[in-house]
Amino acid sequence: MPRQPAIRTAAVVGAGVIGRSWIRVFARAGCETRVFDPDPEQLARALDWARGSADEDEALGFIDAEGATREGRGIRRCDTLEEALPGAGWVQESGPETLAIKQRIFAELDAAADPGAVLASSTSAHDMSRIADGLAGAGRCVVAHPVNPPHVIPVVEVLPGEGTHPGVLTAALAFLESVGQSPVRMNRYLAGFLLNRLQAALIREAVFLYGSGAASAEAIDTVVRDGMGLRWALLGPFGTGHTNADGGAGEYYRRYGDAYRAMWRELEADPEFSGRVIDGIHEEMEETYGASATEALCAWRDRVVRRIRALKGDDPPPGS
Repeated sequence: MPRQPAIRTAAVVGAGVIGRSWIRVFARAGCETRVFDPDPEQLARALDWARGSADEDEALGFIDAEGATREGRGIRRCDTLEEALPGAGWVQESGPETLAIKQRIFAELDAAADPGAVLASSTSAHDMSRIADGLAGAGRCVVAHPVNPPHVIPVVEVLPGEGTHPGVLTAALAFLESVGQSPVRMNRYLAGFLLNRLQAALIREAVFLYGSGAASAEAIDTVVRDGMGLRWALLGPFGTGHTNADGGAGEYYRRYGDAYRAMWRELEADPEFSGRVIDGIHEEMEETYGASATEALCAWRDRVVRRIRALKGDDPPPGS
């Protein structure tokens, strides 16, 4: 992890599942990390989780004892918003996914944060142009939508609003990279942003294949998990296409363009997603992974993702 974050003090506002993971991102990178949530019990749970998560990482060898101690020292509980914001150069909002609530929170942040602070939202659905509509400080507001959990998965989708100052966008991208994330800039707003739209397209077809009886849920998962997912963990869809022909992506897509267009014409736009289909998928997943095993499955996922990232870091692709 970088030793010198581009912004030295960050505030996390909202300490739910996403907010608590942001705590680790910033504190691990060396930021003084102030944490506020209007629910004192949720705030306490998030702080306990962050410290416990760092201890688990130490036990697994992902960080050393010095790193875990340093991370813990960088986390500061704040019982009011006014305590959390002064001196913070980055403010990460992770409140409820409701436009009116986010507009209210951003109005409070804009009024109380230092004038030079960047105000970022973890929103997965809303356009910053609407969240910051009418704010005097709209120029310092950006979307910084992470992948859950951001302390394990580094991609952050960054989207400016109509009023966002170009320098703020540049600073946001630089800061997120400096704390170990992989920021990607969106050129315009689309519902669901990038990851969720790509994910939705694949899930739509997976639901159709299962619901129409083409294959079991486990067979579909196996094709992704032990097939395309292995390639996609290293290369995106276009990078994969670039390796599928000796002449690269241009040769590949020209050679198979008609085949892709034929499949696209057959893709079901609105597959059955009824209780029957959902219950069937759920039952198969319980048969595969065991009932009430999601916590253990998530922990395994996080460990293995960390190891994959380490391998990729040790052996980066050509030209990186």
